Amino acid sequence: MHFPTGWFTRRKRAATARSVLAGEAAAEAARKTSQELPEVEETPEEPEFPVVGDVAAAAFFDLDNTVMQGAALFHFGRGLYKRHFFHKRDLTRFAWQQIYFRLAGSENPEHMADVRNSALSIVQGHRVAELMSIGEEIYDEYMAERVWPGTRALAQAHLDAGQKVWLVTAAPVETATIIARRLGLTGALGTVAESVGGVYTGKLVGEPLHGPAKAEAVRALASAEGLDLARCAAYSDSANDIPMLSLVGHPYAINPDSRLRKHAREQGWRLRDYRTGRKAVKIGIPAAAGVGALAGGAAAAVALQRRRR
Repeated sequence: MHFPTGWFTRRKRAATARSVLAGEAAAEAARKTSQELPEVEETPEEPEFPVVGDVAAAAFFDLDNTVMQGAALFHFGRGLYKRHFFHKRDLTRFAWQQIYFRLAGSENPEHMADVRNSALSIVQGHRVAELMSIGEEIYDEYMAERVWPGTRALAQAHLDAGQKVWLVTAAPVETATIIARRLGLTGALGTVAESVGGVYTGKLVGEPLHGPAKAEAVRALASAEGLDLARCAAYSDSANDIPMLSLVGHPYAINPDSRLRKHAREQGWRLRDYRTGRKAVKIGIPAAAGVGALAGGAAAAVALQRRRR
């Protein structure tokens, strides 16, 4: 086959002056553009936290929906019902209170007072030692599997750094102490129920450790322990604990309700959310419990109501 002699020569022809100029202009433009790009600054590493060996620092953790899914008092109530401490109508009330707590995603003072009064009436006349022993069993039955692994890891980081870690909760101090011990924490601050001769009277010493009372408890403990609150950390899911969170230099919002999330963002506080699913984040239902547990609790309550009819 014969090809025109000019066919190859056109493909191999030398660059014209215009193509050379175009190439040089493109190279110069590229070089100029690269010089004008801002230099990427290395992000400075955050200082180590918690600081290893800082014995003037400690960590304070709220319990319900921060360390553990749901309300500790509700789970404790389930265990007491199983042991025939109260009647089905009381369990129905506890079930609806837990459903409310999950849907609201926060603590309502009137609601908490109702829960408190229910619990006090149940333990009245029982020995403290008896409830402590039962509490150990209830922890294994209903609470151990509801501890948030992420929050537990945060607490462990403080312990590994040589710092003390305290639970701070409106739950009874006996229940909180059991949970703290089982998690390997230092101890717990909780609501103190009055007892005489080792027997519960059905009254409180002061008021529930809730809201501002938590902040006062942390302040008092820090003073007694020689802690520097500016170097301490606090963790909570509820806007009710803003007074406690505001005391420390390192506040964290964990699985926060909408009010705390908004406040934390305004203040530049760190957030951690261990729930999954858009609905869980929106209304504060722990995902591991989720809609199934919510429906199960409601079904149990309805079933109990039907049996009473």
